[in-house]
Amino acid sequence: MNTTKQAVRTTASRASAILLVIALGIGLFGLLLLAGNKGRGPLETLAGSVTSQVASFEKRLLSGDSRASRAAALAWFRPYRENKLYLNNTDTLLVGAYDNNTVESYERIVALEDSLALKLPIVQFYTAWGSKREQVFPMLRAQAISDLGSLPLITWEPWLNDFDPESFPRTGPADQVNVGGLRAIAAGRYDAYLDKWAQDAKAYGQPFFLRFGHEMNDAFRYPWGPQNNKPADFIAAWRHVVTRFRQQGATNATWVWSPHPAYPNYAEFYPGHAYVDWIGTTALNYGTVAPWSKWYTFSETLGNAYGELSTYGKPLMISEMGCLAVGGNRAAWFTEALTDLPLKFPKVKAVVFFNNSNDVTTTYKALDWSLNNDKATLAAIAQALKGWQLPKPAPAL
Repeated sequence: MNTTKQAVRTTASRASAILLVIALGIGLFGLLLLAGNKGRGPLETLAGSVTSQVASFEKRLLSGDSRASRAAALAWFRPYRENKLYLNNTDTLLVGAYDNNTVESYERIVALEDSLALKLPIVQFYTAWGSKREQVFPMLRAQAISDLGSLPLITWEPWLNDFDPESFPRTGPADQVNVGGLRAIAAGRYDAYLDKWAQDAKAYGQPFFLRFGHEMNDAFRYPWGPQNNKPADFIAAWRHVVTRFRQQGATNATWVWSPHPAYPNYAEFYPGHAYVDWIGTTALNYGTVAPWSKWYTFSETLGNAYGELSTYGKPLMISEMGCLAVGGNRAAWFTEALTDLPLKFPKVKAVVFFNNSNDVTTTYKALDWSLNNDKATLAAIAQALKGWQLPKPAPAL
């Protein structure tokens, strides 16, 4: 009976929250219509207030573990989350995940944790550059992740299409804005955006991973790649961005340089030790989903990248780890990948699962990397993680 009453109360709470959010949204929409497309200032403040209310509701509507109990389970991680020196000198292997549904809810992250019997210190999400309201520093999302006891990993993608041309004038056709885009960044054309982002990052006040311009050596996927820019342009842009952050006092950003492992020209794009905190790499097995792909083992996927990237003397992060279920045994793939990983790849200090149920970045159809409904694979991962002796206390500095 108590369970039934609790379910009724939870449903009623959700319904009330949703109705209030809808009402707020309708009011905001009406004000935007009155102000026109160029409405700024007070309306942006109102939009932020509405977003804050939505985030507040979302925190309360998390099912399963409460935020307090989850944060308590991650109490060992608090020194890493609050001190960048601990984070950059970790003596344990940090585990995390990206889930494409976290904009709406963290329930799938919690469900994944329950299946793995492990609370995840790292929660990743992606955001693009631009003038849209959702492209400012994601203060609410970062704070929500911190409230859960974890640390944000923000993959920050320098798409340049979404900047207001009045505030950020273009020097050529709109469809060519990404051509030479990194040179424009290095030249200071987007400094107003960078400085505001950095100021907000400083205001956030806690360490966070910032994975800027990932897979910059891949000429096929992203416009900041070598099809539009030279390696020297990337280095100049990276250093410029880091420098602007430092000038604004945003030293809590922990910079993750993340090349694509399939292209072995890493050194051409390396910004230098003084500008990089962590090295990231991907380990994604596409199986036989496309004519250009085949089933690779984890060792083949990581391949020579581990040895070469280890020479930079930085902690190494597998920033996207996943395997599709097409063409082989997915559970066996993860077993081979994760069993004794700390011993086989001691430079790896973080593994982030790519729990994406709707990946549309590579093929004409959406790919499902998610783990939540694959009981055999979840069991294999959980079994392998048991051998990692997690967690460890913060190292002595």
